[in-house]
Amino acid sequence: MTGVERCQVAIVGAGPVGTVIATLLAKAGYDVVVFEAGLDCAQDLRASTFHPSTLEMLDEIGITQLLLDRGLKAPVYHWRDRNSGDVIDFDLSEIADKTRYPFRIQCEQYHLSRGLAEGLEQYSNAQVRFGHRLLTLEQDDTGVDLCLETMTGISRMRCDYLIGADGANSVVRKWLGIEFDGFTYPERFLTLSTKLELADYLPNLAYVNYVSNPEEWLVLLRVPSVWRVLVPTDASLGDDYLKSDEVKDGIFQRLLGTDLHVETGHRTLYRVHQRVAKSFGNGRVYLAGDAAHLNNPLGGFGMNSGVHDAFNLFEKLEPALKSGKPNGSLELYDRQRRTVTHAFTQAQTIENMAYIKGGSDEAHEKRRQAMLALKADDDKRRAYLLRQAMYESLDQAAAVN
Repeated sequence: MTGVERCQVAIVGAGPVGTVIATLLAKAGYDVVVFEAGLDCAQDLRASTFHPSTLEMLDEIGITQLLLDRGLKAPVYHWRDRNSGDVIDFDLSEIADKTRYPFRIQCEQYHLSRGLAEGLEQYSNAQVRFGHRLLTLEQDDTGVDLCLETMTGISRMRCDYLIGADGANSVVRKWLGIEFDGFTYPERFLTLSTKLELADYLPNLAYVNYVSNPEEWLVLLRVPSVWRVLVPTDASLGDDYLKSDEVKDGIFQRLLGTDLHVETGHRTLYRVHQRVAKSFGNGRVYLAGDAAHLNNPLGGFGMNSGVHDAFNLFEKLEPALKSGKPNGSLELYDRQRRTVTHAFTQAQTIENMAYIKGGSDEAHEKRRQAMLALKADDDKRRAYLLRQAMYESLDQAAAVN
């Protein structure tokens, strides 16, 4: 194709997953171009938790220290019962023999994306092109042709391999014609952010808290700048009402036990999905992160599993790049990460959702007693902590061949 640019790997999406894969490829000496429809890395309120296993991976590309500097260390997280006041705490310090990062880091995901995007500037073999929206793709036996829209025209790229890290509405996945199976929760999730120090009103508050009773549940997460409150809502009530002062004030009044007027910086509504692509790609085009799988936010597994995709995909892509053609390694990526997505990420987040939603008094109490029994059993508690830190999921992937 005359006049068409070429690269070895093109990536669509400059979020955490796309920038991680791009950095791995650039460090290894491959020509990589990242295309992002937006004019900057998206500032997303949803993802803010980095697990120990993910921090270890990110250390390999030199970005973990930035997260440590900008984020909050959260070794302890709470399951809190609103009725009884009980707090069931879990401390990741117990697995310090397994990891050099026995804590979560609470830090908005865009710090990772922006840090890596800026870091790619040091590589002559890497580019990030903002304001480039993928229109079409067509692959053949030797590569992939891309057509992209810019503010001033249409550009074209020929690449050896294409990675779709372009999120839930992935254009790459749609062009591949891959079904996105699963379901959407009936609730709309409302995220509120406030600079009010909630720990002044709620004693013994951790940076990560899952709070429930039979009537209402919510998640309280601390990031450096604000507290974030995640609450399920009735979608039939309409966006304007759900974002209203009346709803916001009711949430904080029930939470804090006071009529205090709480100022919020964000009031964001979104739907939550549990979906997995039937395939994570084929030939010379592959999917990673939200383009391949979506889950509810309880446990903070979404972004982390996407980063795990990125490292696994790089490991499988490099042999194909070295040999000059697909050689079966990429099919192993598909098998390993789809297996883990179903067996771990989807299963664990659905289980977390069932626990925190509670339901009837009897069901809620049964789940609370189960969590207390888990806390009291040393072996089961350690296994649970390793599972929550996502080491179990890595072991599951490694077992697939």
